[in-house]
Amino acid sequence: MRIWSQALMAEMENTSYVPLKQPIVFTLEGFDITREQGYPLFVVSFIVYAVMLLGNITVVTVIARDTKLHKPMYMMMCNLAACDLLGGTVVMTQLMSHFLTGDKSIGYVAAIVQAFCVHTYGSATTTILAAMAYDRYVAICQPLHYHSIMTTRRLVLLCFLAWSFPISLVVILLALHAGTPLCGTLIMHVYSTNRSILRLACVPTPINNMFDVCAVWIISTGGFLVIAFSYAKILKACVVKQEKNSRSKALQTCTSHLTIYILFEIAVFIITLTYRMQEISQNARKFCAILLIIVPPTFNPIIYGIAMKDIRTNIVKFFKSTVLPK
Repeated sequence: MRIWSQALMAEMENTSYVPLKQPIVFTLEGFDITREQGYPLFVVSFIVYAVMLLGNITVVTVIARDTKLHKPMYMMMCNLAACDLLGGTVVMTQLMSHFLTGDKSIGYVAAIVQAFCVHTYGSATTTILAAMAYDRYVAICQPLHYHSIMTTRRLVLLCFLAWSFPISLVVILLALHAGTPLCGTLIMHVYSTNRSILRLACVPTPINNMFDVCAVWIISTGGFLVIAFSYAKILKACVVKQEKNSRSKALQTCTSHLTIYILFEIAVFIITLTYRMQEISQNARKFCAILLIIVPPTFNPIIYGIAMKDIRTNIVKFFKSTVLPK
């Protein structure tokens, strides 16, 4: 580490860059729109955020109120809803402010916090979905041992690992920013990310870039392998089962989870594809960049309500008792 610091200082001395002094205030590039265009976009984004907020809070409230839903699968849904709220809130509130006021400035600490929340949302979503896939694998492939395997202690451990592992990687990733001299303030993105901040560095950042690639690879590949393994075993178990009703019920319990995972991966794929296609406009790329933050958190509660009978029934009861009291 000392060798790297000495090399960094030597490179800074040999260049004409002048590092920025604290406090640093960044400017998000945002969308290229006029003030008049910002007002309708604010209304649309406000409605989307309200739907996202209402849906996820409703799912958490319904599960918390009904003790019959205090099961591993539903507890993990609460974790996923909390993760969705984290990513959606930290980006949508800033985006709405940009549309309404036109202010694109963001302080250094706020930019780091936003990058932390965005990366935690993306990575924790994958690990939570992997934990949910493991739960479905145990429930369908080892039903007689489910309660002995998925104990409260095991559930708490899975949820802890699903959060702590990605958070640890993100903390290390952003901690590598310490001491990195910055020579610019314009973040070329709609929201702050690790990569968008590093582009402002005065010197090359190979360690940061290498760790970023490794962290993304570990999270995405590890999550995919767990989910692929779980569903391969589930599919095999459903084919072996002779009872048609049992097979149909088993597949229904996995529909919502698999749909959510595919929706999340489609959003990631669209973002990756648009950034590789030069003919796409900057505004279109930025819009696709926020799909990952908007689409999964907004549609996940809807998918729960449509695909899972227990959730759907309790949501109806919840609104009848609160919105339409006798």
